[in-house]
Amino acid sequence: MTKSQAPVLWVVALVTLIVFGMTALSEPVLSDGDTWWHVKAGQWILAHGSVPRIDPFVTWSPGRPWVPHEWFAEVLMALAFQLADWRGVLLLTGLAIATAFALLAMRLARDLDWLALACCLLLVLSLVASGLLARPHILALPVLVAWAIGLLQARDHDRAPSLLLLPLMTLWANLHGGYAFGLALIGPFALEALVEAPVASRWRVVRGWALFGIGALAASLVTPLGIEGLLFPFKLISMKSITLIGEWQPVDFARLQPITIAILAVLFVSMRYSVKVPVMRLLLLLGLVHMSFGQGRHQVLLGIIGSLVLAAPLGRAFGGQGLGEQGLAGQGLGRARLRGAGPAAAGLLAGLVVLAGLRLAMPITRGDGRTAPITAMAAVPDSLRRTPVLNGYAFGSYLIWIGVEPLIDSRADMYGDEAMFAYQRLVSPDPAELDAALARSNAQWTIFEPSEPLVALLDRKPGWRRLHTDPTAVVHERVPGG
Repeated sequence: MTKSQAPVLWVVALVTLIVFGMTALSEPVLSDGDTWWHVKAGQWILAHGSVPRIDPFVTWSPGRPWVPHEWFAEVLMALAFQLADWRGVLLLTGLAIATAFALLAMRLARDLDWLALACCLLLVLSLVASGLLARPHILALPVLVAWAIGLLQARDHDRAPSLLLLPLMTLWANLHGGYAFGLALIGPFALEALVEAPVASRWRVVRGWALFGIGALAASLVTPLGIEGLLFPFKLISMKSITLIGEWQPVDFARLQPITIAILAVLFVSMRYSVKVPVMRLLLLLGLVHMSFGQGRHQVLLGIIGSLVLAAPLGRAFGGQGLGEQGLAGQGLGRARLRGAGPAAAGLLAGLVVLAGLRLAMPITRGDGRTAPITAMAAVPDSLRRTPVLNGYAFGSYLIWIGVEPLIDSRADMYGDEAMFAYQRLVSPDPAELDAALARSNAQWTIFEPSEPLVALLDRKPGWRRLHTDPTAVVHERVPGG
């Protein structure tokens, strides 16, 4: 371990520690509405010892087919909650994101010196931060990073990826639907290998990468959904109504965004230092940029995959002193490098223990929030809770959490386009759609955010009256005989 390489390891340790701390100690990580039903689904699976095939949470209408494709992540979240309530969920999320960043940082550290590494990781974190929530996609991030690194290592050594990567695909397929991207990621690297191979070696390249691709496809089918699970991501992105959901909407360039800063920074550095990126990898980057512009949730992929693809070209352009091709074990200096890494590793471990202890020592009391009308629901009598409700979309997941059956919740894939667009018309508000929804559901009460235009319409509607009002939610109930 040279003197110039020691700071690289400290950057890896400090970034990992910072990411863990900002996640595990930040209660807003729990603010997403989906977190409620993800934990509830995990609890259902643990209680019944099986994965549901029919939605167990909404039974006013005939049972809807539903298999939680993120079932394993939900089980992990439920176990974390069982061990340490919401503190456990935050620790699990923090551990996942910290592991992902540690793997990412160690790979980037092969090519970048400490300053370039720190800047690169900061840009990645800015892209990931908007999606830093207690949800399955975060639990799958370590698998995404490990999978991408495995593909890159195969190209580094001019061989097909190791079949030992295939269990990662099975794990990923049971954690989150993003595994479809992992399958797609094989294509650009396989094509690059084919184009760059000598003519005499191309059959070997085709055979090796095809075998791996078929194996990855087979590994992805080892889920409760089988082939249906493989088709699910394509079914989801083909839904017209997903554009109604914030994370699926295009990036708003009317205000400064992290993705704008990241792309401008990369363009500046690339032009200033003549960074050269192989053609297939450049096309991959451009595809990720396009995906991220069209749907903001893909910024996470852009940050992680983009940094992995750009690290080596940036390192060559800067002439920086990273850890070298083999990382800590490189160039026959394994023991020396491990000894040099000792202080950074010890500091990281100590910091993780301290932060985890702080998280466990600080209780979490969930209060009212954009997705949690806790005070309002406390004002709803049990007898009324057991009757059909017309609810705000953002509140549906919390209603599931407390055992109240919502009319709709954030599982848009289960409800489908027709129901989602009907709901959009309802809250626009459309008086005719409101009458139809009330008749169809036989709703006896409603709960919406105060800012919803539908609230004013309900205030004027004969046979209805306000039961409760607070800054988070307004509850109306049907007047007896109304």
